[in-house]
Amino acid sequence: MGAVTLSEMRAAEVAAKANGWSEEQLLNAAGEQLGIAIARFFPHSGTVIAYLGKGHNAGDALVALRILRDQFGWKIAARSAFPIARFAPLTLKKWDELGLRLPLDRKPAWRDLKGPLLLLDGLLGSGGSGGLREPLLPLSQEMEWLRQHAGARVAAVDLPSGIDPDTGEIPPYTVTADVTFMIGNAKIGLLRGHAANATGALVLIPVEALTVACRSELEPITPQTSEVGKKPRPFDFHKGMAGRVAVLAGSEKYTGAAILAASGALRGGAGLVTLHVPEQIAANIAAKCPPEIIVRGFSDPRELLALPFDALVTGCGLGDINDETADRLLELILKSPAPVVIDADAINLIAKRNQCHLLSDEHILTPHPGEFKRLAPELAENSREKAARIFTDRFPVTLLLKGCRTLVTRQGQPLWCNTTGTPGMASGGHGDLLAGLIGARLAVGDSPVDAACLSAWLCGRAAELSLNEPRISEESLIASDVLDYLGAAYQDWRASAR
Repeated sequence: MGAVTLSEMRAAEVAAKANGWSEEQLLNAAGEQLGIAIARFFPHSGTVIAYLGKGHNAGDALVALRILRDQFGWKIAARSAFPIARFAPLTLKKWDELGLRLPLDRKPAWRDLKGPLLLLDGLLGSGGSGGLREPLLPLSQEMEWLRQHAGARVAAVDLPSGIDPDTGEIPPYTVTADVTFMIGNAKIGLLRGHAANATGALVLIPVEALTVACRSELEPITPQTSEVGKKPRPFDFHKGMAGRVAVLAGSEKYTGAAILAASGALRGGAGLVTLHVPEQIAANIAAKCPPEIIVRGFSDPRELLALPFDALVTGCGLGDINDETADRLLELILKSPAPVVIDADAINLIAKRNQCHLLSDEHILTPHPGEFKRLAPELAENSREKAARIFTDRFPVTLLLKGCRTLVTRQGQPLWCNTTGTPGMASGGHGDLLAGLIGARLAVGDSPVDAACLSAWLCGRAAELSLNEPRISEESLIASDVLDYLGAAYQDWRASAR
């Protein structure tokens, strides 16, 4: 189930009607699934206000309002850019079925409403072009005011009103969404990094009649588009079958990075996690680690070559290492008998030594933008998508390029775009946890691309779930919170519940 262009989406609608689906059946199916998906993403019911244009995008929002009210206990209201009589006939029918007397005639008195406050952007669907104009523009501005000043969150129906679904271009006054619920298929423009500030997190709403079975340059990472990590463990499963992860990390200055990486592997499902740290800090780190993690001191990274492991994670918190240790670490990476997750200071070492030619198809490289710039400074002027493609055309490595829309790719593969996450993840430690989780997925037998894609999604989803806790905010979120919600994220992945 690939990302589609606007013309491909319209062709899917035409094909669905040719196969016997009526316009109303399609709208009902989309709106009902939309309502359920919104309730899953925002599990604490409050007040939802739909901002309506006059087309079928507004119709989808009206059906979703009914689901949210009748099945999940939300208080509902609507704001309309047009008189109700000017609605498209099917949208007017959905208004009548909803049973609201009149839309609000002014900005809601938000202090008097039951919270949380959710605004549903149904102003303009994919049929619009050229940005928002009167009478939609004032409602877009009102939504942004409520988002900035009243703590409201914005959920976009299919796409944020005003954005170009093919290019991701964001004209002035485009609605800013905290989450976009893409109906039927991912829209290719919404996956592009420059669109992220308008789209927020991305959720796919499958509608069987509209699903296009295709592959494209950009693909979303969603549980609806992947079979990886779905099978339950057999009843006789044991730790040997879950795999052994070796983590070589840490330094006197960065003990936390090592612990988070090993903990990510542990909570990611590894059967046995051994954390290898410099000898002089082994006792200190062992005292801080979960008891399930084995801590061993090393004096030479090559010592690991004599030990059994199914995946190796290295680089987290190593800090500045001397030349002799650096040479030996590179030798370990090169000679490792198992796949290697190369993170943080191991990436910086490869960049400093200009050793990208050592990278192989058994390596997963996980740079943040600054580390990637050090690896390939000549690609800095390119878009993230183009730079990732050029880099993996040069080297056979699997690349996970971190960012608000994390990318995963390798030679011959699409650019896989992560759909989960929150700005609350902008703090130290999240990358260490991710590296360990990737190691756990490799140890159980996932391919490097599958391990990277699933791990990125799980970390982002765990962060989203943690924000449903009243005690956690975007400002207070830390990597340890994400660690606590990895199990719930796995459950959502298996059930396609996000």
